[in-house]
Amino acid sequence: MTVSLDELMAALTRELKPEQFKDYCPNGLQVQGRAQVARLVSGVTACQALIDAAIEQNADAILVHHGYFWRGEDAVLTGLKRQRIKTLMQHDISLIAYHLPLDAHAELGNNVQLAKVLGFTPAAPLTRQNNHDMGLLAHLPESVAGEDLARLLARRLLREPLHIAGTEGPIRTVAWCTGAAQGYIEQAIAAGADAYISGEISEQTVHIAREYGIHYFAAGHHATERYGVQALGSLLAQRFGLHHQFIDIDNPV
Repeated sequence: MTVSLDELMAALTRELKPEQFKDYCPNGLQVQGRAQVARLVSGVTACQALIDAAIEQNADAILVHHGYFWRGEDAVLTGLKRQRIKTLMQHDISLIAYHLPLDAHAELGNNVQLAKVLGFTPAAPLTRQNNHDMGLLAHLPESVAGEDLARLLARRLLREPLHIAGTEGPIRTVAWCTGAAQGYIEQAIAAGADAYISGEISEQTVHIAREYGIHYFAAGHHATERYGVQALGSLLAQRFGLHHQFIDIDNPV
């Protein structure tokens, strides 16, 4: 089955409501391809390797979390940006990208989907951004040691996290926000979390964790944000009868 690109984008706009977000990049259709979509490839980032893999799968459109045209970047089409966009246009493939709207979505979002992967039951939002919940908080049924949570993350995400043990105490309440949300560690502390999970780590995050006495886990930007785009792609496939394939381009960060 196929769906028109216009109908697909209208459905995505209704579902994700990108107009409600003040984001660092444009959300929605970033590069326009062919008018009909039958085969959809999803991935975390619109790198050249993902584009090349999508071409091999005869994709009509690529759906990602990290697209192009980020705030502050050079607007000229040279170098890597030129090559990526040239490849998309030569093969008439659309690029569709959703950043914060996909992080925050209450059912398909990266934070909710990460909770499902880790087996957490969200109890409350961590903070708010753009008048939407961003990040989540859960109370574990039993307290766990920091080493045990690190092993869970490694097993479920297939990546060893960097664990900053700001305390030797057990973990009863855990907060998380995917990607480059290490800056929300102080919101996690204020919410009473014993541990905070995000994707990346900054130099100052180590000191904050140690001085406040909280476990911090840098579980990987890519690793923590693999799941929202898969859920969204699967929803579109079910709704419109599309062939959908998630392609995971390995990234250790």
